[in-house]
Amino acid sequence: MGKKLFVGNLSWDVRDEQLKEVFSAVGTVIEAVVIIDRMKNRSKGFGFVTMSTEEEAQAALEQINGKEVDGRPINVSEAREERRDSFGGDNRRSYDN
Repeated sequence: MGKKLFVGNLSWDVRDEQLKEVFSAVGTVIEAVVIIDRMKNRSKGFGFVTMSTEEEAQAALEQINGKEVDGRPINVSEAREERRDSFGGDNRRSYDN
């Protein structure tokens, strides 16, 4: 399946292809997605990269975290999985008596 990484502090000009190119230097990139603000039609400053193996993801963490891309040092970390319900909220439930 691959290992998903979170990439933060991206320049507003960075797009999917450039992000993929940066991470391809350390391994096989399955997917690279920069999150775009639809209202402003520019990057929200973060994205996600899926590397093909755990080892490649670890190499990306070590080699790319802090690297300057388009004039900004990017932050790379493991992506957290958050489950959302169909209305965009999280699945945590609170039951008060």
